[in-house]
Amino acid sequence: MGDTLESLIEGWDGLGVVTSRHRETGSWIFIALHNDTLGRPSGGCRLKSYPSPADGLRDAMRLAEGMTYKWAAMGLGYGGGKSVLVVPGPLAGEPRRSLFTRLGQVMNALNGAYGVGVDMGTTPQDMEFLATVTPHVAGPRVVGPPPDPGPFTATGVYEGIRAAVAHRDGSPDLKGKSVLIQGVGDVGHPLARLLRDSGARVIASDIDRARASAVAEECGGTTVAPGEVYDTECDVYAPSAIGATVNERTIGRLRCRVIAGSANNQLEKPDDADRVRERGILYAPDYVINGGGAMAFGLMEQGILDMDELTARVRSIGGTLAGIFREADARGISPVDAAHRRALGVLARGGSANSGRPGASRGHFDNDRRRGHEDHA
Repeated sequence: MGDTLESLIEGWDGLGVVTSRHRETGSWIFIALHNDTLGRPSGGCRLKSYPSPADGLRDAMRLAEGMTYKWAAMGLGYGGGKSVLVVPGPLAGEPRRSLFTRLGQVMNALNGAYGVGVDMGTTPQDMEFLATVTPHVAGPRVVGPPPDPGPFTATGVYEGIRAAVAHRDGSPDLKGKSVLIQGVGDVGHPLARLLRDSGARVIASDIDRARASAVAEECGGTTVAPGEVYDTECDVYAPSAIGATVNERTIGRLRCRVIAGSANNQLEKPDDADRVRERGILYAPDYVINGGGAMAFGLMEQGILDMDELTARVRSIGGTLAGIFREADARGISPVDAAHRRALGVLARGGSANSGRPGASRGHFDNDRRRGHEDHA
């Protein structure tokens, strides 16, 4: 028997969940607030059809928890939050605007307790409209749609790939290295361009075969069918679409030396980190490597708008991962455990510094890697 909304909420350690039913479109709105130790819970809005509302809520909870660790890994003053719009099918025009109007009204009722940005299924144009309803949309306060976080996320992933290759080979040079990008959309496409410019060999895969072919042609690469991804030999496997692709069923099939991509919740279960390590594959923790979009938007909200400075800060993700890889080797643990230790340390220091703040209730943290973590905004 599957989880219910009630059982999911009962088993969660986060601050709470806000739920709204949008009858006009038959959609559900979930805002999951995981932790506010470092600041206001913030994270992107995902719009997707799910098998059930409970599946959407579960995704919101996992994404919100992932944002807690993502912000901590970057040392930025935000907490873990996420919103998920569970829709019955494609939405456009007035029905879509009506749904985002309701989301904005719910956010206004929270009085700034949650900040939102773009995520899978939503667009900068959605955020531009949402900003007419609520002031709590992430990004610079400018006229027009906020910037697309995808290229920032791609830059962070690119630097993470270089750090992983350097850790394995002693040099970050990607010339001649093969990188299989699973999902060449808003992040995977700009990532492919960066890899092409570095001399890497791009292998593109996407459920949209025409899109994969177009990206491969643009980047002088090749394509592989979605069903053949895990059996394709490559230096780097970059999951950049859906999560949970690294699991007990696929790990034994993988023919790569590095896993480094932008997808959220790449590991289906916490133990998959150890399975990957046992196979001798270096894994870049997803909530660290895919943090470029969130980092850029967080910095924009703090008034940093210079593109060169934003890009430099996002590129620092490579250095962060290099330190995580070294710590993992020194301790004989997986990079996931090493990243988790670092994030917990930041949260512990933040909790101590903010313990006197009125109303600062918080979720709980431990070292048992109960769940995977995720997102690009």
